[in-house]
Amino acid sequence: MFFKKSNRIQDSIDTLIGADTRIEGNVHFTGGLRVDGVVRGNVTEPNASPSTLILGEKGRIEGAVTASKVVIIGNVVGPVTSGIFIELQATAHITGDVYYKSLEMHTGAVIEGKLVYLGDSAKAANEGIDQTNL
Repeated sequence: MFFKKSNRIQDSIDTLIGADTRIEGNVHFTGGLRVDGVVRGNVTEPNASPSTLILGEKGRIEGAVTASKVVIIGNVVGPVTSGIFIELQATAHITGDVYYKSLEMHTGAVIEGKLVYLGDSAKAANEGIDQTNL
């Protein structure tokens, strides 16, 4: 497959939340974050620095997820927002809405919620299009 350079995930992981780790509270990160444990809280990146979140197969996030690049292999209970790219691998399970600009969804991935394409909203707003009747 051919991807634009911006759609590639970050090679380095700056922070790892291990399989036996459970965090209760919000996580703010920059760079690369891999979650193999459980986070009960929101996981977000600052708007100024594009970052990559990888949720491992046994990983679970119970809260809102916001990052530029997101790869989900595990479970998310909450909305997921990706400013650049989101990849849902075969074992991904999301209970919540997914907001994306570019989406790759493998066979077997499950989304219990809405898929909302962010590109059309921004384009329609710029062109003055009323999307309420679309």
